[in-house]
Amino acid sequence: MEAYLDNSATTRVFPEVAELVTKLMLEDYGNPASMHFKGMRAEQYVKRAKEQIAKVLKVNEKEIIFTSGGTEADNLALIGAAMANRRSGAHLITTRIEHPAVLKTMEYLEGQGFRVTYLPVDKTGRVRLEDLQKSIRQDTILVSVMHTNNEVGAVQPIAELGALIKRMNPRTLFHVDAVQGFGKFRIFPKRMNIDLLTVSGHKIHGPKGVGFLYAGEKVKLHPIVFGGGQQNGMRSGTENVPGIAGVGLACQKVYENLERDNERMYRLREMLIEGVSDLGNIQINGCPGREGAPHVVSISFRGIRSEVLLHALEDRGICVSAGSACAARHPRPSETLKAIGVERSLLESTLRFSLSLFTTEEEIVYTLHTLHETVPVLRRYSRY
Repeated sequence: MEAYLDNSATTRVFPEVAELVTKLMLEDYGNPASMHFKGMRAEQYVKRAKEQIAKVLKVNEKEIIFTSGGTEADNLALIGAAMANRRSGAHLITTRIEHPAVLKTMEYLEGQGFRVTYLPVDKTGRVRLEDLQKSIRQDTILVSVMHTNNEVGAVQPIAELGALIKRMNPRTLFHVDAVQGFGKFRIFPKRMNIDLLTVSGHKIHGPKGVGFLYAGEKVKLHPIVFGGGQQNGMRSGTENVPGIAGVGLACQKVYENLERDNERMYRLREMLIEGVSDLGNIQINGCPGREGAPHVVSISFRGIRSEVLLHALEDRGICVSAGSACAARHPRPSETLKAIGVERSLLESTLRFSLSLFTTEEEIVYTLHTLHETVPVLRRYSRY
């Protein structure tokens, strides 16, 4: 049997999305900039995708910019907003548990003369409102906080943060990396004071290599990709029509039965946590119960190196992660686990199990059975 529990890294594509992408590659393959019927047909697919996304977010279609994925969307949001608003100030705020796509971009901006404040988080991984309030200044032009943490599933109080930011400094832009939260929670940028929102297709059962940035119509952005002026000059380059159509359909489908799907994932998450608790000497990291995301479980197994347990599970057909897939081939202690205060001895003994709406109860049962067989043996022979 196989059990795929690494859905925070990537998800299985909806069959309907795969069919649509294939159709656009083999039949409706025109360039949306072309003036003939093939091009006009391709342009209609792009327009339809914008409509599908805008309907879910309750925003204007013109506020959607398609990108190659979450990383590019984060870069465009941060660099584009920082450069466009530099005359108003040079102070940026983010947290210590952001995705590398945000943290590395912030490092770049520091090299360009911007000053960055990195907010701490509590033991569950959540930002404290008082810490943000103390950090906002008159020259703060941008705050970037992820919606849901990719490693421990901590969910930030986005609406409260957005309200606080606008109350403290109405000119400060609020960027939310929603790569892990979109498709799990209902997110309405205009109600939540979100100016910029990042989403990636392959985290919501859409294709890889495509994502989008919501940018409010009043937000000033400098483009970071130059060329033929596509997407009103904000992101030049021929549009990836199959990917764009796929992510539009995925957005629509992932929200069709959101509450039902979330309830099912929460139950599976609770089954996993309850089952591993019998092993003893384990620690669940992040938000307890249903305060956290429905699809992420971070578990530290005392006395076992994470890569040893990961490969033992892999040998039995179970796919999990030792952290963010974006850095998985360059293992080092997780900054997120450090930030929430996980003790040093557990930093390299932690695995992430992540679910999706395709995850089955049989997969969880099989994983628990395998863990109960494997963990005691590894602990018996481990010198770690």
